Amino acid sequence: MTKLKLTPEELTKIRTLTNTSKGNYYHFLGYILNLKNAELRDQLSPEGSVNEIDVYILDVILSHYALANPTPKTRNLVKFKDLPGGTAYELAFLQRAVQPIAEAFGSNPATLMEAARRLGGAFLSHGDASAEVSALAGVPIVYIVWAANEFSAEASLLFDKSANAYLPTEDLAVLG
Repeated sequence: MTKLKLTPEELTKIRTLTNTSKGNYYHFLGYILNLKNAELRDQLSPEGSVNEIDVYILDVILSHYALANPTPKTRNLVKFKDLPGGTAYELAFLQRAVQPIAEAFGSNPATLMEAARRLGGAFLSHGDASAEVSALAGVPIVYIVWAANEFSAEASLLFDKSANAYLPTEDLAVLG
């Protein structure tokens, strides 16, 4: 079992943000976070272990998430570049988040639906395949894939305009 460096105060805030006031576990993106002792388990891994890089990244993201100002979703989807400061990181975001989605799911968009199902996602009707995945409570990400035909496969990742109330743009880039 892996333990994050979250403080008791951060765990309490995450419990509030995730509306898990009666439970001790928060399930997100295939992980299970124990809200009492900050132990993290990868429920998609047979042994449940989490690699060292993911531990570091999740520590940072969840620490920032614990500072969130909960805001209702606007239902207004925006591209990463339209988030505050997103233009500065757009090329890196396209290369590190969007292009791998296109490559992974572009030859068989139906596999996006299976991946989204495993993460508790909801299916949508955009492109050749699309789904909304709640990366963290209050932070949905919409993944859209267009299959490779005459041209290369393409993908888009969209965020609710309220996403910055929960995380800085740089963290949203990593979360994507």
